[in-house]
Amino acid sequence: MSNCRYLINSCIHQTYDILDFRTTQSSKTRSYYVRCQNSFDQTLDGENGGNRKLKILIAGGGIGRLVLALAAKHEGFEVQVFEKDLSAVRGEGQHRGPIQLVSSALEVLEAIDENVAKQIKEAGCVTGNRTTGYADGLSGEWIIKFDLSSPAVSRGLPLTLVICRMALQDILLNAVGLDIVRNKSKVVDFLEDPSKVTVILEDGQQYDGEVLVGADGIWSKVRAKLFGEREAKYSTYTSYSGVTNFVPPYIDSVAYRIFLGLNQCFVATDVGNGKIQWFANHKEQPMSNDPPEGKKKRLLEKFGNWCPEVVTLIQKTPESMILRRDIYDRDMIYTWGAGRVTLLGDAAHPMQPNLGQGGCMAIEDCYQLIHELVQASESDSNVQISEEIVLALRRYANKRLWRVGLVFAASRFASKMLASYKPYIEFKIGPLAHLLTQQITHPAIPVFRAFLQICLPKFMAWITAGHG
Repeated sequence: MSNCRYLINSCIHQTYDILDFRTTQSSKTRSYYVRCQNSFDQTLDGENGGNRKLKILIAGGGIGRLVLALAAKHEGFEVQVFEKDLSAVRGEGQHRGPIQLVSSALEVLEAIDENVAKQIKEAGCVTGNRTTGYADGLSGEWIIKFDLSSPAVSRGLPLTLVICRMALQDILLNAVGLDIVRNKSKVVDFLEDPSKVTVILEDGQQYDGEVLVGADGIWSKVRAKLFGEREAKYSTYTSYSGVTNFVPPYIDSVAYRIFLGLNQCFVATDVGNGKIQWFANHKEQPMSNDPPEGKKKRLLEKFGNWCPEVVTLIQKTPESMILRRDIYDRDMIYTWGAGRVTLLGDAAHPMQPNLGQGGCMAIEDCYQLIHELVQASESDSNVQISEEIVLALRRYANKRLWRVGLVFAASRFASKMLASYKPYIEFKIGPLAHLLTQQITHPAIPVFRAFLQICLPKFMAWITAGHG
């Protein structure tokens, strides 16, 4: 990642009035370049380069928090992670499966710790070498296909993969060390003065540090303390997930497919070892009850008339392997912290799961944050170091806002797209009612398909192979 430049094509553009993103801009191409420096080969032991050992406190123990702790550890920082329950990290569960790691996130992991990245690649299932994309839920016909391989290969990046969240957490936890991660330690408050920040745990214990990172997810206590308590909003969608021991005939050519329907979608991905993981999202009131017959019956009522690829996966999944959760959401915020305190991952920019980018954006956050803190630690004066820390946290947020903002907006757009996706014209009454059994393509579908074919491949290539 040393001295690299990534081009963010100017056709992928969205404006935020309060965004402060500073890049090097070419007046000829009007494209945006982000310079990345490999700060992970420096040391902060006070002997090489004279850098100071900052003490970083991290609230939360999920994937992004552990990556941040690992990066901080390699830089020689003192670091302490406070997690209320490592066994209940968001998205975990006995059967709730993988997290997608695109090429840019894997490259960050390689820059932080090559050995850890190697373990992750060995434990994961590569999906970036096969076809992925959107398909119509009723007919099964492809709407648009993505090429995730070419952008990665052309830049020498690892291919996109999926890995079990619990396996990923174990790899990171072993690398970070149990001495750094305090389980059963929920951060409920913090205090700050000019020289330090103090976290207060639920049991009353207090710990001092020079930086506090709120990486405690969508229900972040740190965020609530910074900006006030606000309830998360129900997204209007509930999500069923399942894992089945079934190998479809198309497994060698198709890795990941998103089937679209009106207020519904069904996502299926190969997770390796002869298993397929799927998610079925549909619009419903929160905390609705499934029928006594179980979740599978409910799903077949909702998706039973969809294409065979969808129905077969539901039918092949045992009832005990199907889980359900309501999806909650928050608006992204454009100020991520104050003073010595900042936010990371879902605490700052919670994303709906429809693009599978929440974990990847958190991993990228870690790289930028540690890079800025390394620069801040070079100060010799105690007064100056306090100022440099505050400035470093601001730079981190400003440099991440552009990319994260675009991905967040795309995730919201994908959710809204489901609410208006009607591939066929319906004739329920009148002289054309006899055509109800026939499928007549809606005239807006060709326009929709053309829009996706023009914009989506470029956007997915940018997500896959470029980062800030």
